[in-house]
Amino acid sequence: MRRTTSPISLILLGLGTFLLVLAPLLAWYVEPRAAVNPIDIDTTAVYRGTGSVFDTEELETVPGQAITITQRVRGDVEDSERSGAAVWDVTTTADTDKSLPAADPHDALEFIPHRWVMDRRTTRPVHCCEETPYIEGEAYLKFPFDVQKRSYRWWDNSLGSTVTLSYRGTEKVQGYTGYRFTGTVPPSKVGTRLVPGSIVDQPGRPQVLAEEWYSNHGIELIVDQATGRVIYAQVGPKRTLRAPGAKKDAQVLLDSRKLAFTTGTQQEAVRQAKKDSGQLRAVGETLPIGAAVAGFVLAVVGGVLVVRGRRRPDAEETPDMPRVPLTM
Repeated sequence: MRRTTSPISLILLGLGTFLLVLAPLLAWYVEPRAAVNPIDIDTTAVYRGTGSVFDTEELETVPGQAITITQRVRGDVEDSERSGAAVWDVTTTADTDKSLPAADPHDALEFIPHRWVMDRRTTRPVHCCEETPYIEGEAYLKFPFDVQKRSYRWWDNSLGSTVTLSYRGTEKVQGYTGYRFTGTVPPSKVGTRLVPGSIVDQPGRPQVLAEEWYSNHGIELIVDQATGRVIYAQVGPKRTLRAPGAKKDAQVLLDSRKLAFTTGTQQEAVRQAKKDSGQLRAVGETLPIGAAVAGFVLAVVGGVLVVRGRRRPDAEETPDMPRVPLTM
């Protein structure tokens, strides 16, 4: 007898082997390359809260004002493709109800444009492409992929430096769980501003180059672990003016204990986080595990069929004929 191999057994064995090879490729090769920051991003985050704001018409600080912070992020695709980094243009505006809606963002209470350039995989700053300011740290508008339970150096653009944010456990936003990080900023001099002397308690001087100081009552960020996307943000900024060399604030420009993502911004951030983390999980976990299990089963079945083969008589062999006794 000879053994023959059926086509189906070879197909099963080949398919199983292919899936077994595919599984680690998905997990170790494809998934890391899928975890990249986009270059065609176009998102808007809105913070709202209340606080004290300096009224430039009345030349005094008015408490209890509704404050809206709008942060628009748009990717520069051309510069990103040329540099190999993710180039994001960011505009941040601060408004009270008096300046909303503004036909031009320059009409806002505060308008800050800047450009963030980062490595697409690590989210580390890349210093090129007319980046401004010189951004440092490990994270800014988002955290790196695969967020760890540790402290991170977060870039605070108002401070012009990094702030250490400490891991504080997990918390849910719109029913979705993220990692919570918090930190504060002590009063720090961030620049100077030419103002009338009367604003900083020096009425005898028509113009004074006052010191501008910034602090933050508290920064709280809740971050998607897989993608590093911020799904909730809360800040408590305070901006003041001091006379040159003074130890105390003379005028409050902005002071709010809580400016936080609106419900709409939270919902959109969670929706995008679920989508992106689901895709990463599918490529890095679900598909590799499924491919490995299916490949193992198919390879075993195909191998057994190949080993067993299908038995049939050789063409050259003829079965023994029964002997019939001859009688006369």
